[in-house]
Amino acid sequence: MTQNAPTPAYKRIILKLSGEALAGDGSYGIDPDRAEFIAEKVKQIFELGVQIGIVIGAGNLWRGASGVQRGMDQSTADHMGMLGTVMNALALRDAFERLEVPTRVQSAIQMNAVAEPYIRLRAIRHMEKGRVVIFAGGTGNPFFTTDSAAALRAADINADIVIKATKVNGVYTADPKKDPNATRYSVISYDQVIIDKLDIMDTTAFTMCQENNIPILVLNFWNDHDLFKAVCGDTSVGTLIQHS
Repeated sequence: MTQNAPTPAYKRIILKLSGEALAGDGSYGIDPDRAEFIAEKVKQIFELGVQIGIVIGAGNLWRGASGVQRGMDQSTADHMGMLGTVMNALALRDAFERLEVPTRVQSAIQMNAVAEPYIRLRAIRHMEKGRVVIFAGGTGNPFFTTDSAAALRAADINADIVIKATKVNGVYTADPKKDPNATRYSVISYDQVIIDKLDIMDTTAFTMCQENNIPILVLNFWNDHDLFKAVCGDTSVGTLIQHS
């Protein structure tokens, strides 16, 4: 932690990024400039001493649902998506390393030539030694989303919170693009999310966080210093979902 830096509200986090976060023009592919932008944002909280695990999707490279709609076997489509997350993880690791942030990629699908296998205690040890850990390969099983992978890894490594990076500053009472009277929740309970049928994460991921008492923070990753502010406990950004 740098001198005079604010005290973070969380010791260990899981940051969930969509694959589209890495996409270039046309919302597909991997843009090294976007990877560097993400790395610079995360470096700000890394320098506070926060232990960081990242789970990234693969929507910029492949969407399993699209393959299934065209008759592809679900397991095959999902495994292709898992491989896509490894590509994204490697691109992100490269961006971190160029910023002199030590980083490791751990994959739920073994491919030892390019990534470590996911080993819980090794991942925790990396974080304790000041390394960012990028978890690739989803859960290692088909039929699960990367949201579920984020929730699973958060529970497994005892993360304090799952931060879901989006393009919207939190969860609103209605779609703010359609309803000018929509207001942002600063804090909301798991139960209220279910009652109001708010779309936060897929049901499996959300339930896992709820049952393991892991708060979820939804924020606009791209907006100024929102990630930094939220990690420091600023409730003026994002929406925190937790037990009431």
